This record gives sequence, structure tokens and C-alpha cells, in this order.
Amino acid sequence: MDRRKSIKSLILGGVAGGLALNGCKPENVEPTGDNIASGAEAYFGRTPEEKEQIAKLNAEQFLNAHELETLTVLVDLILPANDSYGSASDAGVPDFIEFMTKDYPKFQTPIRGGFMWLDHKSNKDFGVEFKTATVEQQKVILDTIAYPNVEVPESKRPLEVQFFSLMRNLTLTGYYTSKIGIEDLGYVGNTPNVWDGVPNDVLKQHGVAYEDEWLAKCVDQSKRNTKAEWDEKGNLLT
Repeated sequence: MDRRKSIKSLILGGVAGGLALNGCKPENVEPTGDNIASGAEAYFGRTPEEKEQIAKLNAEQFLNAHELETLTVLVDLILPANDSYGSASDAGVPDFIEFMTKDYPKFQTPIRGGFMWLDHKSNKDFGVEFKTATVEQQKVILDTIAYPNVEVPESKRPLEVQFFSLMRNLTLTGYYTSKIGIEDLGYVGNTPNVWDGVPNDVLKQHGVAYEDEWLAKCVDQSKRNTKAEWDEKGNLLT
């Protein structure tokens, strides 16, 4: 299994767990247009305070131009493009990390210090800044900090190793919550299939079966795994 497939399986497992928990919450409210709209505003929108805070953070700039260029190189080394989907920078990960440094100031010192370490190491070993080193040289540097000793607690690891672990986590978070990353995962959310009845193995387990006449009228098992579609009036099409 390649790196992207391994990452995707871990992320999809986490998403499925979250959906299972949310799916167990009782809902006794009739889904009218009004309460659907109010629910969207309550749970999927932003409060005025949140909007104000986001605008404030977006108006600020923490990373300078050199650091942003280094960041772009780094995230694309962590998650490069493949034949089907773009790289981390294509998904806007540098902007995501810039925002996170302002929203969570504890990230600022390790990230800025990490960029300084990358340049120092690259200048020392290859005579150039990290962002202008060759890809092979960059990978040589990253190989020294990308594989921590799991027997050593994270807080006890060298600062440059902690920095790379943080950048890797932020890169994957930013990518797989972006439009490109979600398409890469193949995740479509809570999209129901056409109901095709209780699965045959479950029916057999309980010694029951659908009546042929009823089955022909109500359950088309040939459409198993077909995604349900509706028209603009809410009528089931498939």
C-alpha cells in the first residue's frame, strides 16, 4: 500500500467513526424548511464573533515571504501531486498553515524555528537555502528528522523532529479537508443509496425471506449500491 492509500484509509476510518456517533443521536423534529435553515445557521455557519475573529486573523500576516516560499516547498515534499490530484500547495495548504499560526499562536515558535533549522542545515551541508536546494538534497535533510524514535516521548525528541511532525500533521489536515483532498479520498458524505431491502445474508440468518410478489413491487435488488437521486420537488428518481 502506498503512502497516499495508507493516509486515506486512516482518515476515512476516522470519518466513519464520527458519522457513526452522529448517526446515533435521536432526531424527533420534522425536517421542515424553516428548521433545516435554522439548523444550518446554528451548526454549519459562523457566529458573528467567529466571523469577526476570522476577518481579524486574515488581515494579519505572520510568515514572511521567505518562510512562505519555504513552507510551499516543504508541504509539497510531504504530499506531492500524483497522476490524478494536485499537491498540498495546489490544495491551499500553505494558506491553511499560515492561518493556523495566527489562530493557535503556540505553533509560531516551533514553525519559525523549524524553518531556521532547515536553512541552517541546508547552508551547512549544501551551501544553499533549503528552498533552493535540489529535491534530492531536500529529501536528504528531511530524512534526518522524518522518522522519530517511537520509544522516545514526543516532548523529549529533538526540536527539529518535533517541527517536522507538526508540519506533517498540519499538511495532511489541510490537504484532506480541502476540496482536492476530499475528492482524492472519494468521500461523498451522508449520501444514501437506493433502499434495496434487508441484505440476503441477514434474511437467511433469521430464516425469513421476502415474498416474491412484494419483492417485485417494492425492492429492486439490482440497484444495490446505486446512489439515490431526487428531483427539485423531492421525488425519488432512482
